Amino acid sequence: MNLDELKDPIGKLLASYGASKKILVLGLGREGIDNFLFLRKLFPKKNIGIADRNEKIASLAIHRRGGIKWHLGKNYLRALKNYDMIIKSPGIPFKILPKTALKKITSQTEIFFENCPGKIIGITGTKGKSTTASLIYKILKQGRVKAHLVGNIGKPVLNLLIPKESRFYRAKRGKFLFSATPKDAYVYELSSHQLYNLKKSPQIAVFLNVYPEHLDYYRNFNDYFKAKQNIARYQKKEDYFVYNSRDPLVKRTAEISKARKIPFDSIEVEKIIKKREIPLIGKFNLQNIKAAIAVGKIFKISNENIKKAIKEFKPLSHRLEYVGEFKGIKFYNDALSTIPETAIAAIDALKPDVQTIIVGGFDRKIDFKELAKKILKSKIKNIILFPTTGEKIWKEIIKQAKGKKLPKPFFIDNMPAAVKLAYENTKKGKICLLSTASTSFSIFKDYKEKGNLFKKYVKKYAYI
Repeated sequence: MNLDELKDPIGKLLASYGASKKILVLGLGREGIDNFLFLRKLFPKKNIGIADRNEKIASLAIHRRGGIKWHLGKNYLRALKNYDMIIKSPGIPFKILPKTALKKITSQTEIFFENCPGKIIGITGTKGKSTTASLIYKILKQGRVKAHLVGNIGKPVLNLLIPKESRFYRAKRGKFLFSATPKDAYVYELSSHQLYNLKKSPQIAVFLNVYPEHLDYYRNFNDYFKAKQNIARYQKKEDYFVYNSRDPLVKRTAEISKARKIPFDSIEVEKIIKKREIPLIGKFNLQNIKAAIAVGKIFKISNENIKKAIKEFKPLSHRLEYVGEFKGIKFYNDALSTIPETAIAAIDALKPDVQTIIVGGFDRKIDFKELAKKILKSKIKNIILFPTTGEKIWKEIIKQAKGKKLPKPFFIDNMPAAVKLAYENTKKGKICLLSTASTSFSIFKDYKEKGNLFKKYVKKYAYI
């Protein structure tokens, strides 16, 4: 198989014009590195541009490979006009890019979708997509489908496109690396950023839910929603759209898809597995399981194999993760809770034993009215508040109280103090829940750092 045999349009564009086209990798995060390595395999002697706002990014080991034209710092976008093709990373918003560059921009997701010879199962939703993608992957593997977990939750995808037979492919320790084939299935977790501007939809699309999110990235909520809809917009009649018919916006998306529709709400989980055997808690996780079962059925996987995959599934970290019971208090780490809806769902899943909740983080102008109402209706006695939305959430609680008893507030700007307060104010037999309803960037690097610090100090203070 020659490189020229890669499918249109991006593969042939890279093959036919690679020698003359000036190519820029825009953003050098996890995906950006994979983009560069892919290009370097295709064009080992070609000079490739890399642009990133972070001036220290060039200190990465990648700079030793040579053949790179660096464009770093606050003026990194000026370089776009000097390139013919731009492979953009998801973290860079389209709204900040010059209009003159838009026609030249592609993405890792677009290149893979246009060139992947196998079947793509795309999963999106404001929340639940990582768990659902992982469940689908486990079910397919249990059913002996040759599946790969890719995208946000799995490995980057471009290097899978290098054919084993091509001169660009390299053996490693006598064995070939993975390469996409027509027999393979790719379980692809898709964020709105990856879906934005996409002109092709997966053969099997799974749409879980949609809530206001990433409003700092998009011009408005409708812009975000339209990006999500691309998972179904370009489907064909032989494709499948697996969707949550109880979500009005997801249901509206079903109307634009030409694919066969499968509303997963109708699936009766207990016909396959008893609720007590499911290792995940909460109604929202039951929805994730239903979606995964629906995909398993498309692949004709038996109930026995589906049950085994679900029963043996290990919950993902930072998603209503049970940390353990220490000093008689149960601790749950829901660090990936970045919107009010997920914190509400966590309270519902654990009620009525949640006595202490830790909330707050970076302010993206999200409304906390419903979360405030939920906290007031619950039996939560203590609320630990991180900046900056912590203050905003507390003001909303006071506004919605209307004579109801208020929880005791603690305004804190670090995790050790938060966990210490949780130990001091939570009674034995009760729960302390970290579910911040906000992104982490006010005082933490990301949700993983936040969740890991929570677990660290929960265990550290348990023996003091």
